[in-house]
Amino acid sequence: MDFINFKVGQKMVAFKILDILQTEKHDGKLTSLPNNTSSFMGVKDYAHKPVPIFDLGVMLNGESTGLTNQKLITLLADREEDHITWFKALRCTIEDDTPFTKDCDPHACAFAQWYDNFQTDNEDFADLLKKFDAPHKQLHALAGEVLELLEQDEKEQALKAFRREEHSSYANLMRLFGVAKDQLALDYKPIIVFTTCDGITPDIGLLVDKVEDSVDVEEQDIHPMDDLAHLGFNMQAQTTRLVRGLIHHNNKHSLIMEPRAIVPDPAIINQLSQLDAAG
Repeated sequence: MDFINFKVGQKMVAFKILDILQTEKHDGKLTSLPNNTSSFMGVKDYAHKPVPIFDLGVMLNGESTGLTNQKLITLLADREEDHITWFKALRCTIEDDTPFTKDCDPHACAFAQWYDNFQTDNEDFADLLKKFDAPHKQLHALAGEVLELLEQDEKEQALKAFRREEHSSYANLMRLFGVAKDQLALDYKPIIVFTTCDGITPDIGLLVDKVEDSVDVEEQDIHPMDDLAHLGFNMQAQTTRLVRGLIHHNNKHSLIMEPRAIVPDPAIINQLSQLDAAG
């Protein structure tokens, strides 16, 4: 059986090739319609037919990947500002004898509390985050070094150590914050998967993060819905109805999606009918 795997947040989802009519880059150009469905994004014309578009991230994860990434960008910007403030405070301690009240422990600051617990299966982003560890610890160690030198009345040596790290660990950390934010913003290029029942007519469009790969799996690689719970997949009822099973292939799991289970709200269907008649 042939499937296409797509990424949606931290999840991998699979569509039968015969369920896919076409995929295209999401350009953000959708026609909005009044509705109460959080996952409904709007309508897009496909071969002169208005097709409802839904965000699969909202359906499976509770929020769109775009929003998740934006929250993460904001968090990184805030933690970056924390360390700019931290560095300025240490400078004031050296130059003006201002008491230093910031964290010296590299595991105590707000960034570390997030960093030490954050997990992602995005390999590129995970590799980038690993690069934060050394300069972050080195920067916090500077505070201890500076305070000890000041206690010994070695102000010039303290300033020399400060300037050393200003051009090494601090500069490196600031660069990494910038790269991480850019990567989150630039790497998110979602696509719309148009599904079909007859291979000709589009039914709905589903927003996913990216195409992962194609797989040809045997029947024994597909687990029924009853197996999902003991395999560790705890899903809400509204999510469960969208999933027809689970593929275990090459040490990866993919949720097999059932696009026919996604039925637009009656109000949306009525508006689509009006658009179709007008078009």
